[in-house]
Amino acid sequence: MSAENRPSFAGLEVGQVVAEREVAFSRDSLVRYAGASGDFNPIHYNDAFAESVGLPGVIAHGMLTMGTAASVVEEWAGPGNIVDLQTRFARPIPVPAMGEAEVAITAKVGALDAEATTARIDILVEFEGQKILAKAQAVVACA
Repeated sequence: MSAENRPSFAGLEVGQVVAEREVAFSRDSLVRYAGASGDFNPIHYNDAFAESVGLPGVIAHGMLTMGTAASVVEEWAGPGNIVDLQTRFARPIPVPAMGEAEVAITAKVGALDAEATTARIDILVEFEGQKILAKAQAVVACA
């Protein structure tokens, strides 16, 4: 981490939106993620199996959702500047067999620590108006 690629602490305010992105998850997205991660749990590709365990159908990988949310913050903060990332999974994202699940991600400044020169970024991940991640927060080192 070098100070040159960090966001400026002086320019930040609590409540400020620092990044937003709309993301579409498709069954193709899930297949590619499964191949890259090695997570071949059938809840991510087999509707009958997913429904048999009480899910509404095939769902997106939780780590895919979390990683996508973190990437939105990282694009703003710069590589290597996220020093902590935490979340809880609140609900799954059902992904239809045809089409896509549209997810909205908004990152905003939740708190500033002048002594540590860090910003806590609160991350809202929504699908069909419902929160997907609970208490999703990243701590970003600033310059």
